[in-house]
Amino acid sequence: MGRLNPSFPYPPPMSYVLELETVTRLAREAGALLLRHRAAGLTVEHKTSADDPVTAADREASALIVAGLRSAFPADGLLSEEEVDSPERLNHERVWIIDPIDGTREFTTGSPDFCVSIGLAVRGEAVLGVVYAPATGELFSGAVGEGVQKNGVAVTQARPAAFRLSVSDTEHGRELHRHDIPGMFPSGSIALKLARMAAGEADVTFSMSPRSEWDICAGHALLRSAGGELRRRDGRPIVYNSPRPSLEQGIIGGTPAALVWLETELLARKLPTAHLGLTSQDPAWAVLSEADRAALAGHSGVCVRYAGSDLLALLVVDPQTRAVQRAEGDAFHLERLTRDVVRAGLGSG
Repeated sequence: MGRLNPSFPYPPPMSYVLELETVTRLAREAGALLLRHRAAGLTVEHKTSADDPVTAADREASALIVAGLRSAFPADGLLSEEEVDSPERLNHERVWIIDPIDGTREFTTGSPDFCVSIGLAVRGEAVLGVVYAPATGELFSGAVGEGVQKNGVAVTQARPAAFRLSVSDTEHGRELHRHDIPGMFPSGSIALKLARMAAGEADVTFSMSPRSEWDICAGHALLRSAGGELRRRDGRPIVYNSPRPSLEQGIIGGTPAALVWLETELLARKLPTAHLGLTSQDPAWAVLSEADRAALAGHSGVCVRYAGSDLLALLVVDPQTRAVQRAEGDAFHLERLTRDVVRAGLGSG
C-alpha cells in the first residue's frame, strides 16, 4: 500500500483526538436519524439502476454530517456520496470522505447490515475512520498510529486457525457461490466488512466490481490502523481525493498473511474483476489484443472484465452519449460488466 510523502510531518499519536470525538458524535447522530426514518417508513428511489438505491434518509444524514464537519474543521475539504461534488476539495490536503449510508439496499430491506462511514484522507491516504452500525450498536473508530477501538474498547488481532473471507452478498449470490473458496461468508456493507476486519472479526475481503472512495475510506483507515492493507485488485495503491472519486476496479484487503493466501486462491481459480475507463497506463491494458490496443488507444470509454491474462468481456462506451459502441465476450461476464458500467454512470445500459 502507499505511504504518505516522507516530507509531510506525520502527526504524533493521539493527534486526532478532536477529530475522532467529533466524528464519533456525528456518526451516532446520523445513525439515530437513520433509525427514525426506517421506523417511520421509507420511499426508495434509484440513481443509476436498481442496484443503486437512495432515500431521503441518505440525504438528511449527509447534510447533518457535512454541516458538523464544516463547523468543526472549516479548513478541510469534503466529499460525500449524497452531495454535489466540487473540484474545490482538490485544493485541500485534508479531505473528509463520507458515505451517510453504506449498504442502502440493506437499510431499505430491514437488514441490520448498514452503517454510517466517515473517513479522513490526508494527501491521498486514508488516516482516520469511524464506522457506525446503528441497528447493531457497533461503533468502530481509529486512526493510523493510534490503533482501533470497538465501542470504546481497544481491539487486538489474533491469528485464526483458518482465514475468514468476508465477501459481498450480491457478488456471492450472483457468482461467488459457484466457487469453492474456503471460509467465505457474505454480507452487505463494504465499510462494515473493513471495520470488522480491523476489529479482528474477519481476515480478508475482495470485490470483483469497482467501488467508490466513500465506500471504503473510513474502513481503509481502520484497517491500516490495525496493521492491515487495502489495495486495487491489480496491486496498485488506492489514492483518495481523486478528481473522479471512483475506483475503476475491484479491491482486495486484509491482514498481510491473509492477503497472501487470498491472492493465491483468486489466481488459482481465475476469479475475475472489472476495470472501467481502461487506459494504456493500466496493467489490464495487456489483456486486449494487439489490434485493439492500437485501435482503442486514447479512448476513455474502454471497459473490460478479465481474469489473469484472459479477457472475458469488453465494452466500449461513448464518453459523451454513454451509448455502447462495442460489446463482446461471454454473455455472463458481459452482463456483469454492463451492470458495473451502468452503476458507475458510464453507460446507459
